[in-house]
Amino acid sequence: MKRNFNVLLVTLLIAFASCSFTSKSFDDPDKDKLLMKLITYLLEEGHFQPKEINDDLSQAVYTSFLDQIDPFKNYFLKSDIDEFEEFKTELDNQILAHDVSFFNLVYDRFLIRFEDSRDMYSKVLELPFDFSLQEVYSTDYENNSYVNSKSDMFERWRKQLKFYTISNYYDLITADKKSQEADENFKSRPRSQIEIEARESILKTMTENFSVLEDIRRQDWLSVYINAIAVEFDPHTFYFAPSDKDRFDAQMTGKYEGIGARLQKRMDEITITELISGGSAWRQDKLEVGDAIIKVRQEDEQEAISVIGMRLDDAVKLIKGPKGSNVILTLKKVDGTIEDLSIPRDEILLEETYAKSTKVVKNGVTFGVINLPKFYIDFQDSNSRNAATDVKKEIELLKAEGMEGLVLDLRNNGGGSLKTVVDIGGLFIDQGPIVQVRSTGNNKEVLEDKQRGIEWDGPLVILVNELSASASEILAAAMQDYKRAIVIGSKQTYGKGTVQNIIDLNRMIKANTNGDMGAFKFTTQKYYRINGGSTQLEGVKSDIIVPGRFSYMEMGEKEQDNPLEWDEIEPANYQTWESSLNYKTTIENSYTRLNLSDEIKLIDDNARWIKSVRDQEVYQLNYEKYSENINLNEKESKRFDQLLDYQTDLTFEPLSYELPKMKQDSIFKINRNRWHKNLSKDIYMEEALNVLNDLNISYNNENTAQVKK
Repeated sequence: MKRNFNVLLVTLLIAFASCSFTSKSFDDPDKDKLLMKLITYLLEEGHFQPKEINDDLSQAVYTSFLDQIDPFKNYFLKSDIDEFEEFKTELDNQILAHDVSFFNLVYDRFLIRFEDSRDMYSKVLELPFDFSLQEVYSTDYENNSYVNSKSDMFERWRKQLKFYTISNYYDLITADKKSQEADENFKSRPRSQIEIEARESILKTMTENFSVLEDIRRQDWLSVYINAIAVEFDPHTFYFAPSDKDRFDAQMTGKYEGIGARLQKRMDEITITELISGGSAWRQDKLEVGDAIIKVRQEDEQEAISVIGMRLDDAVKLIKGPKGSNVILTLKKVDGTIEDLSIPRDEILLEETYAKSTKVVKNGVTFGVINLPKFYIDFQDSNSRNAATDVKKEIELLKAEGMEGLVLDLRNNGGGSLKTVVDIGGLFIDQGPIVQVRSTGNNKEVLEDKQRGIEWDGPLVILVNELSASASEILAAAMQDYKRAIVIGSKQTYGKGTVQNIIDLNRMIKANTNGDMGAFKFTTQKYYRINGGSTQLEGVKSDIIVPGRFSYMEMGEKEQDNPLEWDEIEPANYQTWESSLNYKTTIENSYTRLNLSDEIKLIDDNARWIKSVRDQEVYQLNYEKYSENINLNEKESKRFDQLLDYQTDLTFEPLSYELPKMKQDSIFKINRNRWHKNLSKDIYMEEALNVLNDLNISYNNENTAQVKK
């Protein structure tokens, strides 16, 4: 695969080496033209599945760009949109001509409307809000229409800012009530004073947000337009402006200072999309994927800053900070409740990003568990540790401890190196294909394990969830197709079956006098199971489906805009695992246990309730009703508190080789003990071990029968 991309890259570089482009500055139209020329060439010649640049694509780019530059429809007027409409089916011609006239028109008009909006929000926040009025606010921004007049726009701003303010108003009243409960001499402030404080806080936030927006350079807005084009090809194709490229390069070093979480902005909410293994938030174990950040407060400051509606980069700047300091996040939890969480800032503990194992005894039998956070490798240093060699080592250590069955935990594993997937798959089979790959302009390539021998031939269970993606899906799919393992977890995994490569655009210019042109990430490959089916969109269907908190949430590749479609190719040549292990009966036994479990039923109820809370789009702006809704959510959430107290009868223990290190390294000991404690409360791991126990009985019966023969 790397070879195929290098061929593509060389072809692209040669093609551009014969071209001569000159320009003056980034704001110069000639440089814009050069950038558009680079991007369109890569999309047409390098993308795995290029689209025809026609009127349909033009309309999609038109809508996408306006949605990104004005998502709440509180900048542009209907008259502006009427003027823009004439370009709706003309953008394909502009793109092919490397022309950015439409962008220039929208950008120039945005600057005017930006100043209008600055004046509006300031005037709105000069006046007190009446929270006794019966009003509601809808966050269904996609179905908002553009307003006809500035007076209508003023009303839109009024409702939006009232929605932001009522949250502060509620928090301040709640804080006063708690202070009064703690100290009977405490005097609550008048509601009118609290309203002023709540409104002033939003005014400060809006002023800071507009100040940041004002500083955004034209080149950054141009990158928004370019990405409106790029994402029409697929959701993982993306242009990095020079500043974005620098941040991406910094992330790729693997060293983070912060809370160790990845964020995503969708409309006005900033949500947690991933907790990085080894990060402080991961170690603290209180922040969850799906939590929305409402406010950010520094530990040495009294006032929190609202991040509702804030640009993602600016929110990240507030959250990041020096190692050793704390940041206080006000969160809207996945179940709709609101809480403050103080998180220490720290570097990622690299040890926790690597494979690790533990042992557990069930019914007198020792089982092993290997947790793999990602499929890591260092292509620049062949001698450095990688996921495959580490998993092999953990298996060897577990076998030395008497392991009779293995759980491989791939939950929340977002993927990584395909090479390590093939090597890890080879630990469980004796040679054979692991994955099939199709690259841009090439026939399929079958990636095989060519090493003789099997590292572990006993019972195997693979744990997955909705966030198991990419390389995780390849491994789970291969083991499922070989009938080598039982896959337990969510209804399906994430469903990302594509591979991207990044090209530095500066390398494509013969003599670059234009400054940094940024970089471009584009989809160049698609991979397929050995049975021929793609993991794209469909992911991997678990053999045993266990409800989870996100069972009814819209997650995964299928929820992204413009994903590549599912398809299939010819199966690879492979033989299923020769074993008399009774998978059918084992799966039936598992479902019998799950159907009788009160905890599983409660988890499913919780997932349905979370779905209903997250789907809410209409909010009360009347304080009594607003607070009543919050209280109802908090009351309902308490019904599920018992899930936090769930405890199995399993005791997870460190391997023998870890005991000396636990004595010498207190941080290592704390993290291992924390992991073991969490596993003992993990209902999914409990069921994985039940399944493993059933498989082990079948496995032992098989071996006994063979000995008798």
